[in-house]
Amino acid sequence: MAQLKPLPIFSSSLSLLLLALANGVLCFQENYKPLSLKNNNLQWQQKKKTAGVSTCSSQKSRSENGATILELKHKNYCSGKHIDWNKDQQKRLILDDLHVQNLQSRIKNKISGNIKDVSSTENLPLASGIRLQTLNYVVTVELGGEKMTVIVDTGSDLTWIQCQPCKSCYSQQDPIFNPSTSPSYQKVLCNSSSCHSLEFATGNSGVCASNPPACNYFVSYGDGSYTRGELAREHLNLGKTSVKDFVFGCGRNNKGLFGGTSGLMGLGRSVLSLVSQTSSIFGGVFSYCLPSTQAGASGSLILGGNSSVYRNSTPVTFTRMISNPQLPTFYFLNLTGITIGGKQLRDSGFGKGGILIDSGTVITRLPPSIYRALKAEFVKQFSGFPSAPGFSILDTCYNLSAYQEVNIPLMKLQFEGNAELNVDVIGIFYFVKSDASQVCLALASLTFDDEIGIIGNYQQRNQRVIYDTKKSQLGIAGESCSSM
Repeated sequence: MAQLKPLPIFSSSLSLLLLALANGVLCFQENYKPLSLKNNNLQWQQKKKTAGVSTCSSQKSRSENGATILELKHKNYCSGKHIDWNKDQQKRLILDDLHVQNLQSRIKNKISGNIKDVSSTENLPLASGIRLQTLNYVVTVELGGEKMTVIVDTGSDLTWIQCQPCKSCYSQQDPIFNPSTSPSYQKVLCNSSSCHSLEFATGNSGVCASNPPACNYFVSYGDGSYTRGELAREHLNLGKTSVKDFVFGCGRNNKGLFGGTSGLMGLGRSVLSLVSQTSSIFGGVFSYCLPSTQAGASGSLILGGNSSVYRNSTPVTFTRMISNPQLPTFYFLNLTGITIGGKQLRDSGFGKGGILIDSGTVITRLPPSIYRALKAEFVKQFSGFPSAPGFSILDTCYNLSAYQEVNIPLMKLQFEGNAELNVDVIGIFYFVKSDASQVCLALASLTFDDEIGIIGNYQQRNQRVIYDTKKSQLGIAGESCSSM
């Protein structure tokens, strides 16, 4: 029996070892997640368009507990065309690069006070918004009794649609709005406060037309894309919620590839944005859950702050919006840290405030030093896989065509106030090619240290992102964006 006495010690040591191994497995499971690499092209296949029925304006809406909920779709759902997956993915990156360059130019122009008078020229540098070809998500609204689908953009303020008679209009799926058939349509006069607000909202001052003295607007999106027309008021229906005398742009001369939509919904912070114009109804609060790009997948845009209508799977955490007097219409946050696979990154660039969250940018851009730290840690943890050439703005790529599934380190973006954005597994890798022979880390570095960082929509998917402009705070929670 004496010979058996050491066994409890051995058994205890073995138990501790097994427990440690189990904890290691649990830790691994918490910080890594499997990503399927096959049939990714299926997520971009388009549903066949029903003859005579617009896929754009068929989106749903409902009201619940004082909130209006609009179905949110990827813009390819609205195009009515078959999408070449590889070309679309590659084109998206190239256009996103142009978009960010234009956005950075806009920011620099605003900081320098470079406001343009548009009365004498059409070929203007970027003054407002962003290049619409890179925007991704659309909702359906009703203006003047007609349904129309518009792109959702937190980086723009003026809502606008194409109008008849149209001097120059791009192709859209829904009928072009004809204001002459609406008894509630009214032109905005050039001496009105709304006309004077254009300069702050768009960077371009309003232009007075004669007989009658209506207010004309111009918004340039870079690379020749623009909308020009008259500022007007009209009845807007957001689901079952009616907004009278809504101020918007009635575009008579528009150029650009806008994915077959009718125009754009501006969700910025100026007095002309939809958020401000509906603040008496919705309290200056809106949120969205951006869906994946699978055919038929849909999320939601919720106007109003009743949290009971959210379907979040994790608690909402809030961070304050950073005030920027030079750029007051944008939404800025203070990024305090990032973890990769549970490992905290160290960099002096964290906690300095001023990173922009934007629904129109696709790929997140980080300051160069932070991106270098992130890339180094990711490459260290995701090792042993064959590399692939970089593409466009993405420089950390792999050839994963021989794998059915891989475990990838998870990423958390941390903000002031202990708020966290747990990036969904589908937001970490960008598939440049559908056969997974070129799969890239879906973040990029800014070109210069003095540029503004941006949290893109690729990393925001399957999150409930809540904008509370009255309390000047942003909430984040995990949510599996699902159909209405």
